[in-house]
Amino acid sequence: MILFLSYYCGGYVAGRMARFNGIRQGLMVWFWAIIVAVLVALLGLFAGPRFNILATVNSFPRIPVNEGQLSTIGIIAALVVAAVTLIAAALGGLAGMHYHRRVDRAGFTPTAEDVEA
Repeated sequence: MILFLSYYCGGYVAGRMARFNGIRQGLMVWFWAIIVAVLVALLGLFAGPRFNILATVNSFPRIPVNEGQLSTIGIIAALVVAAVTLIAAALGGLAGMHYHRRVDRAGFTPTAEDVEA
């Protein structure tokens, strides 16, 4: 649920900023998050355990599975999380774009003071 809300909010902000391309901007939020995650994983792979900050901090919850163990359920869970976050980012982008559609429909009706100026 937290990941869904996070990606929804990220997509919403991107959609508000994009105005006409909300869904595409929401998808790009997801895409850039994947790129950053891959880069961080590669950095951890090449830099080794010396730069593994999360291993030295004891305040984070731990998953009781070694990093080397990968099961079918783990792969399915990762795919479900990826799909849920992708959908959330797209929906957030759509909602952000919807804000501008409402503003554009409201229109602007000039008053007498606006015409004289």
